[in-house]
Amino acid sequence: MITKEQEDILLEQGKMLPLMEEFYTIQGEGFNTGLAAYFIRIGGCDVGCSWCDVKESWNRKLHPPTFTDSIVQNAAQQPAKAVVVTGGEPLMNNLDYLCQELEKLEITRFLETSGAHPFSGNWNWICVSPKKKSPPVKSVYSRAGELKVVIETEADFEWAEENARLVEPNCLLFLQPEWSQVNKMMLPITEYVKNNPQWRISIQSHKYMRIP
Repeated sequence: MITKEQEDILLEQGKMLPLMEEFYTIQGEGFNTGLAAYFIRIGGCDVGCSWCDVKESWNRKLHPPTFTDSIVQNAAQQPAKAVVVTGGEPLMNNLDYLCQELEKLEITRFLETSGAHPFSGNWNWICVSPKKKSPPVKSVYSRAGELKVVIETEADFEWAEENARLVEPNCLLFLQPEWSQVNKMMLPITEYVKNNPQWRISIQSHKYMRIP
């Protein structure tokens, strides 16, 4: 057993993380759709999107601090040597140690973030999905390999363009319909991409496939 003080120190160092869940599945969204990966969902989020499909991740206190070494060991046992770190908002945590230990095992590291907090960790691929309520910090934009903007209404296209102007020229641009509005927004997104071919369409294919 460790004391609360020791636990707090380990959390600050990133040697423990408030783990919500971890599971092996197929990436369903964005550039890496279709790839097998071990998902690490970290609890805690201060962005608060109304349409979030994992609201149970928001309260960090509900998710027990878990030793990062244990998480890494579980990831290493999977056939695919790839990890997706998501949340919640994972960058509310220090991810340097997690990435350091995964890199030692030659495990590829993908990050899914709103960009609302400064970066930690060493990543092979960073997907930034900006949210209006808590926009990305400026330093995030230059690190993004992929910008994935959720489209709930047609007004969100301008938000997408505002963010696209801030990323590097080689950053891949994706528009993704908000799941509850997919039937309404799929045609407008399709027409938008046809007229603005620098964008691509991302869908939540895992929900169509009914896999986690």
